[in-house]
Amino acid sequence: MFKKGIYIVVLMFATSVLAQNYTKHKVAKGETITQIAQKYKVTPYDIYKLNPDSQSGIQPDAILLIPKSIEKEVKNDEVKTASAKIHEVQPKETLYSISKEYKVSIEELEEENPFLKTDGLQPGQKLTIPSEFKFVIHKAKIRTTHEVVAGDTKYSISKKYGISVEELEKQNPEIKDNLPVGFKLKINSSEKAVTTADVVKPKTEAYQGNTLEYTVKSGETMYSLTKLLGLSEASLIGLNPSLKEGVKEGMILKVPATLSFSKETKNSLKDLTKSISNQKRKELVLFLPFNASKIQNDTVTSISERLKKDKFLNMTLDFYAGALMAIDSAKVLGMNLDIKIYDSQETKNSTSALSVISNNDFSSTDAVIGPFYQVNVEKVADALENKNIPVISPLSRDEGKSYKNLFQSMPHADAVKGAMFSYMQSKNGNIIAVIDPKKTSIKEYIQDFQKDVKVVGVTDKGGFVADSIKKHFVKDRINYVVMASEKTGTIFTTTSAMSSVMKDYQVQLVILEPNETLDFEEIALSRLTKLKMAYPSATKDNDSDEAQKFERAFKKKNKILPNQYAVRGFDLTFDTMLRLAQDKPFEESINDDATEQVESKFDYAKKISGGYTNNGIYILYYDEDLTIKQVQ
Repeated sequence: MFKKGIYIVVLMFATSVLAQNYTKHKVAKGETITQIAQKYKVTPYDIYKLNPDSQSGIQPDAILLIPKSIEKEVKNDEVKTASAKIHEVQPKETLYSISKEYKVSIEELEEENPFLKTDGLQPGQKLTIPSEFKFVIHKAKIRTTHEVVAGDTKYSISKKYGISVEELEKQNPEIKDNLPVGFKLKINSSEKAVTTADVVKPKTEAYQGNTLEYTVKSGETMYSLTKLLGLSEASLIGLNPSLKEGVKEGMILKVPATLSFSKETKNSLKDLTKSISNQKRKELVLFLPFNASKIQNDTVTSISERLKKDKFLNMTLDFYAGALMAIDSAKVLGMNLDIKIYDSQETKNSTSALSVISNNDFSSTDAVIGPFYQVNVEKVADALENKNIPVISPLSRDEGKSYKNLFQSMPHADAVKGAMFSYMQSKNGNIIAVIDPKKTSIKEYIQDFQKDVKVVGVTDKGGFVADSIKKHFVKDRINYVVMASEKTGTIFTTTSAMSSVMKDYQVQLVILEPNETLDFEEIALSRLTKLKMAYPSATKDNDSDEAQKFERAFKKKNKILPNQYAVRGFDLTFDTMLRLAQDKPFEESINDDATEQVESKFDYAKKISGGYTNNGIYILYYDEDLTIKQVQ
């Protein structure tokens, strides 16, 4: 149909089957989205949600789906309406007073009501008031039980059910002194909404350090193995004591299942926009879980209420909005691509994607993004493996089955930890770890794969002697202290011990995963910046001109700032399209080119178990000027 450019086919998209819940509106000549929204007492955002194409303009006689306005009062356990508020301007009112009354900015008022910029504020005008985030969820109290499993901590359980550790102990006095595996806790908590954490994170804190076998080849030495596998000699021998007798051809070694073959670090990130080739048309398929049939068959819950309650659907729509921005960018660059979007209709254990593959021609498909759940993306990879079609997992961090055509775009948790240790070792660092006994995941990871680390014991109550850290410090090397504890006392003792020796030793604080305790005001930010606290991350904040340009464009199109899932949708889709648009095979680009988009880096490496994993990880630190920076 087109020789060049982007051709988009959207199949089985959710909003195409929802008309029965909405009013149809025929656009009159000269009408704007804002005027239509005011007429039906909804927001422009509500209309854009159901009519994505309208974001690029509306034409006379076009038919729009308009959500029915909900104007009832709600109780604490209900969801507030997402419909627009209409405010009639009174004499002596100002934009400032109205913005304060509704807790919105003057800029947002002017965006929702464009006539204000030309006509000014006049008594009698009816203004559309944008809601802060379109909806508010109030949590309802529920009663449940939780059986303690290995790796559970009071902190992790309290976070799961939205209560404090103190409240957990109050409801279950038996666990004040210990937390026995198998004990059934009685919990009265706020209702836990389904979040993307249920999709992208492991379900337990327990370390999932599975291993696989690697056969030693002719000519390989201890040195070459440590370089190839990215493990220290001590860690490799710890996993394989037989190596103490020397390396022999044919030896079968245990190595971490998540390991990728180490390769030379790429000297720089490549800008693939400068090497686009349009000689051959490429096809990209996206499987996104709109779950249209589920919504269509729900005769009880209105679509607007579902959008307020269904976190998974909102995540999907955010990712989709980001992907559409990537497609727009590809159009501007003139990429020669076909884009097909299918509804993957997912649950945690099932998907319609296999049926889509069976009933459609995938012979021209060059790459697939999705589905979201790891088990489902593995099914798709299995179905397309014999066709050598790359299948990219967009969000999951899980380590599941390996397929030669499966690309994990989110770095695995072990890879994130490993990147931090690799950085510290590259600086010839002396590494000391302060580990809470209940941090079993980190403790076992270090015991298995970071044998050179000196571990400082912490009591069950979180205490330890400060001198137990100091005795491990050495001069003429930087001393990294890895702190794995959420206990305030341990944090204060660790940071105080480090601060007290800064005149005599080089020290730097390190954490391996997010630590909510550090966000509390009780822990002064200056305490962390003084020690230049460092941490590994799969994403970074980006305030570059290009990133700000993306943010402004997204807000202009969607009337809201992009969240992490919208940015992820853009980054992954745009990066995949750019790799398809090169004058070489997709897999060759994967092997050759490390890239960076708005918030994510894509540096794929071949896994020993098969397929590819993304080792694009940032090492960030808190600088003394109170900003977060990337290490050089």
